Amino acid sequence: MPIHAAEPSVGTAAKQVADHAGTLAKLGLELARLEAKRKAGAIGLGVGAALAALYGLGFLLATAAAALAIVLDTWLALLLVTLGLFAIAGILGLVARSRLKNDATPARANGHG
Repeated sequence: MPIHAAEPSVGTAAKQVADHAGTLAKLGLELARLEAKRKAGAIGLGVGAALAALYGLGFLLATAAAALAIVLDTWLALLLVTLGLFAIAGILGLVARSRLKNDATPARANGHG
């Protein structure tokens, strides 16, 4: 007659499953925390890069104004650079508004907006 090893009871098996589920949940939370920490670091680097690029743009515009100041009065050179920036901002704003209107129109035509 073969000898069978004693199988664990249903209660013991249920306790083991609960223990393993708890451990799995803790590991999942730890993994999520580590991934969030890594992504936060990457976002911080991205913000730093954007800030450096913004300062670079500012110095580029100051350089353009200084170059214009060679042939024009300084106030006029600064005014021209400022007006150029406002013109670019206005054009980009109009393009954005146009795209938003075009994107919203089909949704309303289909009755989904």
